[in-house]
Amino acid sequence: MKRTSQNLSEISAEMLINYLYPEMEERWKVQNMGTFYRNYNRDVLTYDEENAEIQVARDGFQKLLPQGMLFTTRNKNHEDLRNSINEQNAKMRLLRDLFQPFDTFAFRRRLAVERQISQLLDTKLHYLLSTYFHYDLSKEENPYVREVAVLLPFVSDMRGDFMFIRNLLSSLFECEVQCFQGRYSNYDNTRSWIPMMQYELLIEHLTNEEYNKLSKDMEPLIQFITEWFVPAEVHCEIMLKWHQQPPLTGKNLTLNYNTELNK
Repeated sequence: MKRTSQNLSEISAEMLINYLYPEMEERWKVQNMGTFYRNYNRDVLTYDEENAEIQVARDGFQKLLPQGMLFTTRNKNHEDLRNSINEQNAKMRLLRDLFQPFDTFAFRRRLAVERQISQLLDTKLHYLLSTYFHYDLSKEENPYVREVAVLLPFVSDMRGDFMFIRNLLSSLFECEVQCFQGRYSNYDNTRSWIPMMQYELLIEHLTNEEYNKLSKDMEPLIQFITEWFVPAEVHCEIMLKWHQQPPLTGKNLTLNYNTELNK
């Protein structure tokens, strides 16, 4: 699943680094650039994966020093004030380097805490799924189902939300998804209509082999979504479709005569 955030400023450096580089916990060196940058930037200012260095918009241990040790600007003319500011900036950089080992130590400890919290949440999720939904996530082999299964604790709020299903499919496969609503019947009897939702995944440039493989990989996902997120009284179809491909007789893309759809 493609993972994005609408508000990156809310993502802490520890959460981001623990997610992207869980094996590098003891290698990172941090520079706390000050909370001034946090007023208009995210927590992580820059990071260097190769050298395991990260700059964050936070105050470091040097902030504990008395302000009078750094700022002495009384009774100075313009030229002296400018020179004083340059000297203070140089002093700040030296102090930042001096306190960097302490800031790095604290940052690595917070990384360890974030990792432990993440592990506890994973354990809690597995416990919830196995206890209340009788679903063992560790045995799930289909990657798409594994992505969606984490939403089971919220299924009571999501079941029947057909726009959510469309957005979910679009996010999983990173493609446009067309959604149609209509009526469906297994019989040639208009008195037996039931509600129907149909989703078409529009994916370009698929070869026949890629299409067949993706269609097969989608089957467990379709079954999972239909079972958990679609009400029992609604008929749901999820299909893969090439752009501008005409309906083919005998294929899944062809609607039967007992189907009515409204876009």
